[in-house]
Amino acid sequence: MRCKKLLLLYTGGTIGMQMGADGLAPATGFEARVRAQQALTPARERPQWLFRELLPPIDSANMAHGHWLAMVAAIRAGVEEDGCDAVLLLQGTDTLAYSAAALSFLLLGLPVPVLLTGAMLPAGAEGSDAWSNLFGAMDALQQGLVSGVQLYFHGQLLHGARASKWHSEAFDAFRVLPRQRHGTAATELPARLDYRQPRQAVNLAVLPLFPGIQAAHLRGLLDSGVQALLLECYGSGTGPAADSELLAALHSAHAKGVVLAAISQCPSGHVEFGVYAAGSQFASCGLLSGGGMTREAALGKLFALLAAGLSQTEVEHWFSLDLCGELLEG
Repeated sequence: MRCKKLLLLYTGGTIGMQMGADGLAPATGFEARVRAQQALTPARERPQWLFRELLPPIDSANMAHGHWLAMVAAIRAGVEEDGCDAVLLLQGTDTLAYSAAALSFLLLGLPVPVLLTGAMLPAGAEGSDAWSNLFGAMDALQQGLVSGVQLYFHGQLLHGARASKWHSEAFDAFRVLPRQRHGTAATELPARLDYRQPRQAVNLAVLPLFPGIQAAHLRGLLDSGVQALLLECYGSGTGPAADSELLAALHSAHAKGVVLAAISQCPSGHVEFGVYAAGSQFASCGLLSGGGMTREAALGKLFALLAAGLSQTEVEHWFSLDLCGELLEG
């Protein structure tokens, strides 16, 4: 679908930062800078665009769940009230992949394409990638994209629920990691996961396993009231299965209603609990396999499911199914 009216949603980030007393910081007034830059190539056909910004603009290192929900609200308003048929969201790169993944699940059912981009250097800086990313994303939307969430960076379109930040300085900072993707696709989505449904606050956490982790560490996190815990396991989903106290803490948490899920720490890994006995023991505590999902995708998916008010059983059911391409290729 070719874009005719675009919502340009600015949230802050390096792309619009300006130098202050303490270094680069988010700044307002970015609409005028974009229009001035676009005026330098007046013959280039680009969609009409409407500028909106979330205030105050933030460094994406400060991204929180509330910002994701504010993005959803602004996107809905742009589509439903302003008649936009595509969205380009500008954000800082530190948590860009997290936002792309979260929005992939929070915007299920949205009938227009959503692109996210940012920059490694501020617009106006020598050699910056800001304008090439921003106008490159506009051009991609002008040519026509299917509905759903994608990330545009350094000339590449990446699936919103598969992308990860790979470099902290290079311009080709994002990529889709070569993780095994298999599973079962959801045949239909419940109405409660539609992008128009209200969402509620969520308390969830991520914990990587490491040699020396103690049951006390785990209990401290679980006692904080988390509704879900995403464990980053070793290899194909293993962990210190010889630690009966740690396994008991997991089992107890699951019995109390906490959603437990596992992904692999390996950049190209995936969870398959039955390969090793250690993995099977973790699965017996109630852990769900995240398959080949990245941390960003699994976290965003858990957030969207829990924020919809689903029960533990419902979350576990939908987490195990492919909702938007996070588990399956294609």
